[in-house]
Amino acid sequence: MSLFRYSVPRSASGAGAGGRGCQRAKPHPQLLPAHGEGRPDRLNPSPPRLPRFTAATLTFPATLFLLSLALLSGCRSESEAQRVRPRQLRDVPAQKLAFTFAADVELPQILTADEPKQVQAIQQDFDERRKDEALVLLRSVLSPDGQRALALYSKQDEASTTFHIDLYAASGSFIRNVTPPELAVVFQDSVVWSADSSQIAFVARQAAQPTPSPTPAEPDAPLPLDTPVPSPTTVMPTFAPLATFSTEQVYVADRDGYNLRPLTTRDGLIYFALSWAPDGHALAALACKEAEWEERERAFRTPAGRPRTITTEGKERLLDDELAQAPPVWSPDSSKVATAYGVDVGIYDDAGKAPSQARIVLRDRLLSSSVAFDASKSSDPSKPSAGSSPAETVGDPVSFNPIVRIEWPIPEKMFFETAYVSIRSDLIKTFSRWHSLTLSPQAVVLR
Repeated sequence: MSLFRYSVPRSASGAGAGGRGCQRAKPHPQLLPAHGEGRPDRLNPSPPRLPRFTAATLTFPATLFLLSLALLSGCRSESEAQRVRPRQLRDVPAQKLAFTFAADVELPQILTADEPKQVQAIQQDFDERRKDEALVLLRSVLSPDGQRALALYSKQDEASTTFHIDLYAASGSFIRNVTPPELAVVFQDSVVWSADSSQIAFVARQAAQPTPSPTPAEPDAPLPLDTPVPSPTTVMPTFAPLATFSTEQVYVADRDGYNLRPLTTRDGLIYFALSWAPDGHALAALACKEAEWEERERAFRTPAGRPRTITTEGKERLLDDELAQAPPVWSPDSSKVATAYGVDVGIYDDAGKAPSQARIVLRDRLLSSSVAFDASKSSDPSKPSAGSSPAETVGDPVSFNPIVRIEWPIPEKMFFETAYVSIRSDLIKTFSRWHSLTLSPQAVVLR
């Protein structure tokens, strides 16, 4: 297995045939007539016989009744009209969103830290207590509540593309082994905690079993009757039976490392780029066939897969049939999922009975911004001035590249990175630029 398969970068991240997992949204609701409007005789029918009253006795009660009826009708009309106004962005279907594009923006400080936080106490435990086990600590993934951490490590006699997971306290105290020996974990960026620190998810496949080379059998000399039987020096932990697969599947466990189980069981698909919904109800992921993965690997291209959501019960929903390159992300309110296809952004509803989808086409906007970006970085004194027309160039600008990463920190603001990424012996990433999309409901006429 090559290095490409198990070294998917966080910034560079499909299933068989099937229809799209989205349905058309219902038409915009129409305002209904307010209750109480109509023929007065139907709302308040008269009895067969009425006593005669003078005009003076009817004037005040009739006026009061008509005034009350008008006020009641007005209040109900206003309340009916408020039902079509979304109170928050999660109530707006994806296909009803509007956007404003801004090129080459500053990334918020909360998103600038890409490197995961290392737990030095865990590194110290590997250096001192577990130094005789020949282990290499690759990374430590701290839980959002800061109480526990996952140690990702490999053994010196194993392939460097796979690893194991142990559970630690944040203080550096070992708790237990999470993964059994027959499970090989892959994709370090897909080892993720849920936002409430109650669940963990990762991608793994069946571990390759070493096959020793055959050697000629030699007769063993008989042992004396009084020879003691050696006792094992290391007691391996016991694990419950666990289903494993030949291709990479999604596994989940609780915060204590128990209840480990496969969330997907579609052998033949490769899952990667996991992301928990903020409320923990589901995961978003990409998946592709082995042949599709190997084709991109031979071309030194980053992986691409079809986006989908997977609930904690294992119910899977395909979002699109097209291969996406950017890892999917959730909106902060867990109502939508976004990913990228080249230079377009796709947004999908996850909530509601009739989820919709939308595609934000950004090619022309990114081309224009790339021309301006390249001109600002050029050192050629003959470059056109601000008032002149730019010179014609052959091909696309060098800074015009696909979207490789999306961040969605607040419901109405999305940031995405464009860059050139290639995987050969090492990861190559150049011309990294950040842009933003400001989302809002489309303008509608309220009648």
